[in-house]
Formats: sequence, C-alpha cells, structure tokens
Amino acid sequence: MLYNMQGKDLNTGFYKDLDTNFAQACYLAEMNFAHDELISLLLNGNIPQKQIAALKFDYVKSCDDALVVVSNLTGCDGKIREAIAYKIFQLITQDPNSKTFFEQTSPKIFADATIDINANICRLVVDSLSLFNKSSDFIKKYVNLILNYAIQSLDELDRLVYKDKKYIKNKQLFKLYWCLETLRSFYQVADSELLLSILKRSSILSEYTIRENVAKIAILSENFLSIQDLLKNDLNYYVRQVFLNH
Repeated sequence: MLYNMQGKDLNTGFYKDLDTNFAQACYLAEMNFAHDELISLLLNGNIPQKQIAALKFDYVKSCDDALVVVSNLTGCDGKIREAIAYKIFQLITQDPNSKTFFEQTSPKIFADATIDINANICRLVVDSLSLFNKSSDFIKKYVNLILNYAIQSLDELDRLVYKDKKYIKNKQLFKLYWCLETLRSFYQVADSELLLSILKRSSILSEYTIRENVAKIAILSENFLSIQDLLKNDLNYYVRQVFLNH
C-alpha cells in the first residue's frame, strides 16, 4: 500500500538517501492513482510523492481540488512548486472551465509564486493567469498585490547602499522584473497612476532588463508617452529595439 511505504511517513521530506529516493520516484512514476489518492498525496506526501502526484494530476472537479493544488505553489520544495506551476498551466489550457475553480483560491499565493526564485515558475504562473478573465475580482486582487510588490522592490532598491552585497540588489531586481513582466499582461487592470509611477521609477534604474521591460509596457498605451520619450533613445540597444520593432 502506498501510504506508508518503506516505513516512511508521508509528511516528511526525502527518503534516507539519493538511491532510495530515486528508486521510490521511479516506482511512483509507474503507478496509477485514483483522483482521490493524488489529492491525498498532494495534501500529505513527501517531496517525491507530491512531485509525482502533481505531474499525474489530470483534472480539478471542485474548488477544494483547486485549493489543494494551489496550496503547493508556495512554501515547499522547488521541485514541487515547479511541478504544480506546470500542472496549473496545463489544466487551464486543456480545460478552460477549470479557471472557475482556481479563481476561488488565493490571489496572494499566485502573487507570491509570480516572484518565486525559480524563473520557470514565474513564467508559468504569469502565462496561466493571462488566460483568466481580466475583469474578475481574483485578477484585480492579484494585480494590486503585484503593484505593491513592485513598489516594495523599488523602495528596497532605493535604500540600498554601495556596501550592500550584490545578491541583495539582484534579488530585488529579479522580483521587480517579474512584477513588470506581469504588469505587461495586466496593464489595463492596474491603477494607471500607480503603474505610471512604477514605470517612471523603474525607467531610471541601471539594469537594462528592467528598462527593457518598462519599454515593453510603455508602448502599449498613450498614457505612457512620457516613458516612451524617455526610453526611445536609451543607451542600451535592447531597450531602443523595443520601439524600433513596435
């Protein structure tokens, strides 16, 4: 029986060594599970069990199912988070009706996953939510959280001094990058004045990838003409190229 294999409790991390862990993952990958068994593994499984369960999960039939899936999008091992992010994208693209269930989950979890340290997770989350109804309360709450995260990153960057370690700055730039990447998909939902303020502050940062993302948002609306004028002649080729390709 699955639920206590090899004397290992379901809510622990890995098995005792890499060989045992790999063998167990292979064993699980070859097994067939009922829907309720997969839900149980996502609730209580260890790392390989949750990862395999996420990959094998085939549909959501209720809000409760969606809540179980989404609860593994943050606060757990990266292998689980990435498998869950991939599965949510797959479920939404294959069954658009599943969006109804996911819209009843937590916008905060999705916002936190948008700024995950794993860029694959960030991309999957943004691509998944771009398929949602942009006028839904869920998306409005999600976008407001992203706006706040962008402001937090900008504030943190403003407070940094020369002696601060580089990884501290890079962490905030990475977070800001994905906030901007998100806002490019949801600029029409965002508060226009707040977004314009974020774009202005971001457009003067030294990191060109941030300015490039700002440019990609600026070309989407006449509300951002001042940002376009600022960046059209940017010193960086990739930033200028945004306008040449537009």
